[in-house]
Amino acid sequence: MKRNCLYLALLCLFVFGASGVVSADAGNGVDSGITAWMLTSTALVLLMVPGLAMFYGGLVRTKNVLGTMMHAFSAMGIMSVLWVIVGYSMSFGENVLGGWCGWNPDYLFLSGIDDKIMDEGIPEYVFSMFQGKFAIITPALIAGAFAERVMFKGYVFFIALWGILVYNPLCHWVWAGDGFLYNMGANGAIDFAGGTVVHISAGVAGLVSALYLGARRGYPKTAMHPSNLVMTMIGAGLLWVGWFGFNAGSSVSSGLSTAQALTATQVAAASGALMWMIIEGWHQGKATALGFASGILAGLVAITPAAGVVQPAGALALGALASILCYLAIQMKNRLGYDDSLDALGIHGVGGIVGALLLSFFIRQSWMEEAAAAAGGSWTVLQQLGVQITAVLVAIGYAAVATYLIILLVDKTIGLRSPEKDEMAGLDSTYHGEDGYGMLNPS
Repeated sequence: MKRNCLYLALLCLFVFGASGVVSADAGNGVDSGITAWMLTSTALVLLMVPGLAMFYGGLVRTKNVLGTMMHAFSAMGIMSVLWVIVGYSMSFGENVLGGWCGWNPDYLFLSGIDDKIMDEGIPEYVFSMFQGKFAIITPALIAGAFAERVMFKGYVFFIALWGILVYNPLCHWVWAGDGFLYNMGANGAIDFAGGTVVHISAGVAGLVSALYLGARRGYPKTAMHPSNLVMTMIGAGLLWVGWFGFNAGSSVSSGLSTAQALTATQVAAASGALMWMIIEGWHQGKATALGFASGILAGLVAITPAAGVVQPAGALALGALASILCYLAIQMKNRLGYDDSLDALGIHGVGGIVGALLLSFFIRQSWMEEAAAAAGGSWTVLQQLGVQITAVLVAIGYAAVATYLIILLVDKTIGLRSPEKDEMAGLDSTYHGEDGYGMLNPS
């Protein structure tokens, strides 16, 4: 009896305590439900970084596993610090320098948002940390294009400059309230979770980097087998899970739009994976594990800009189309002979372009009606397509030119391309003094 009374007392304490917290939050304007989902989404997006590290790490040779994974993990430290100091201000502050970037002194070091609650009902700290995860993973994606052939110190300076000078301005143009792409057309350029800001910019930057640095020594004559496809498959699974935070979290809500984005994400990933298996089965006579993982990513990348505006049928179409076009892009890479080591352009660049452009043909009717009302009359698919084309071209052009200038600066000062002896020895032992698998002479 005493034990039952104790349990009842503890239950009452928990219920009244929890209600007290909710009431206190409600009094401060915090929506605890949305905040809880955004906290979860932030963690899910961060999970994508070790997922990417595993995906990339399994695809390189044994001697470069740790070095490749460090490209992703080091971004977690470098980009997080830069985001807190200046990145959030440049991305979401008010227009300066003719709208090239934003600026808000309150956002420097996040010093002025300590007690700020956003209109969506979440502390601004949560929003800033959620957006900061996008700033982490974008330069980490670029590293796949020049895997196995860059010096670590050069890479560190490259992603730091790229984050400040490329990612932050693009983020401001597309997602800030006064960004020019955000305000283009009836309802702005559609980029729900990063098709242009993240994937197109990273894919184009990867291509520019790969062309500037040249191929890995021995490529393509020397066979360069993946070290661990099991790890790559696990990484792909983590990316799929994390992508729910990436896309559904971008609704900055916990309601209908969240459910729509989450559903579209699942459907497109599955469609992309299935289509890649079909293509490989037809073209090569067998479906590979790496192909399945590539299809997952192609579908996920394509749905990223579209997750908030398409229905499941549209997500199915985008996932399938992305797999077809990404597969063709990789075949074209092999014919042209440039060394985009892990297909940053072939998957992320091409998939991002497919999603950003073709979403125009699958937009749900309710969104088009809202756009027409905003335009004061009518708004057509072709008009929206024109806006999307403009946004894609801006992202491609700016990322290409800025990346070239940054990589030229870093290579001529700090140094970026690994010397031959370092590359042949491997990134792990040369730049980190370790071996990923504890082997003396990794191949």
